[in-house]
Amino acid sequence: MITRFFIGILLGSGAILPGISSGVICVILGMYDKIINSVTNLLKDFKTNFNYLFPLVMGGVIGVFLIGNILQTFLTTFPMQTKFCFIGLILGSIPVLFKKINSEHVFKARYLLFALIAFIIGCVLVVIEDKLNINFNSTISIPYLILSGFLMSIGVIVPGISNTLILMCIGVYPVYLNAITTLNFNILLPMGIGLIIGSIIFIFIMKILFKHFYMPTYYSIIGFTLGSILVLYSPLKFDLVSIISVLLLIFGFKIANKLERIS
Repeated sequence: MITRFFIGILLGSGAILPGISSGVICVILGMYDKIINSVTNLLKDFKTNFNYLFPLVMGGVIGVFLIGNILQTFLTTFPMQTKFCFIGLILGSIPVLFKKINSEHVFKARYLLFALIAFIIGCVLVVIEDKLNINFNSTISIPYLILSGFLMSIGVIVPGISNTLILMCIGVYPVYLNAITTLNFNILLPMGIGLIIGSIIFIFIMKILFKHFYMPTYYSIIGFTLGSILVLYSPLKFDLVSIISVLLLIFGFKIANKLERIS
């Protein structure tokens, strides 16, 4: 239970860190299918599934607020170094994903097409985010916040799709991050309502996809994961900041590979 609590903190960080999906972290740790099944079968064996999910949920809540404050500081003080560390974490997760899915199912070349299509969609989302210039003031409507939480749930539940990228695309990410660091529940509560509703819906959708289209779904996840890197990338220069950024990328890559041993 203690281990799952700390894993929950790690999952909570996936709801905050740009380009990183909580779903991908679950996949890397080998817990995704178990979590999906525990949620969808919660009422069938409530005690067992509740005991499994409760420490993950509690750790996730703490992880959101803990990592949110830390991230706000690092992205403000060391933006490029922090983003390249995230890129390393994402790149390091790809070999782990390949190893897991290909050890359980037979690889077919056509699966790469799903990864390519998902990668292109991911790149398009990044371009859209870059072109959008949405500025909000303090009067964001509650329905829009609920919708934002609902859309955010896609990134929380679907591995490889970053919920922060979704929030960036609709212009809510700065508001969301600031609400976490300042505990602004006028923002967090409506988003939380949308998040819960969306999570329930997409958990059942993912269960169906894994049941009937396991390999295409996972290769699509890989494509989305690679596409999410573009939202973090900044051009490198021959200076100290760029050198440190590359070193942190390598460090992040190594850390993501080490996570496989936890699974």
